[in-house]
Amino acid sequence: MANKEGKIDRRAFLGDNVRIAGALGLCGLTGLLAVRKGRGENLVWQIDPDKCMACGHCEINCVLDQSAVKAVQCFALCGYCDVCTGFFPVKDYVLETGAENQLCPTGSINRKFIEEKGGQRFFEYTIDESLCIACGKCVAGCKLMNGSLYLQVRHDRCLNCNECSIAVSCPTQAFVRIPAGSPILLKKIARDAEAAYKRNKKPQKSPLPLGEGRSN
Repeated sequence: MANKEGKIDRRAFLGDNVRIAGALGLCGLTGLLAVRKGRGENLVWQIDPDKCMACGHCEINCVLDQSAVKAVQCFALCGYCDVCTGFFPVKDYVLETGAENQLCPTGSINRKFIEEKGGQRFFEYTIDESLCIACGKCVAGCKLMNGSLYLQVRHDRCLNCNECSIAVSCPTQAFVRIPAGSPILLKKIARDAEAAYKRNKKPQKSPLPLGEGRSN
């Protein structure tokens, strides 16, 4: 597991530009398309990540064959841990990437070794959204650590139904209607991280393109 001192080191190696992409790039949600042009709708469905309990309803209740909801990664919050509870089960796992050792049932989380410092190994975790089924298992697991993984509606897939079947079944009323011009919701801790970054850092002229470091 990463300790507090380790977090300082790993964020240093990623560099200021990556942290800008993580915070100002909306924590791995960048590239999200707005609601389809020409439909004339002012509101879209989205998940309030602070209310979401990763219950699994997003996977089974979407009208699409594969849910429009996807797990996303907030790189500004990720601990880049060796033992990641969003990637590995809490019990009965082997610390390697064999399919039988992964928490994700479809293998949609990509684990990439970054570096070793102070005897600790650090990894980057990204989501292959084509494989993600919105089961929320990684989100529930990640809550045991930094909570950098959470669920969001991808509006290039969502049909924006008048009555969303996921919203009807959501036990915490985490599905809400928000303006189509701002179609994503950040976790409070991510908003706080962004605000802290803006207070402590001067804007750079050429940050990485939005979404840098995220799997498509």
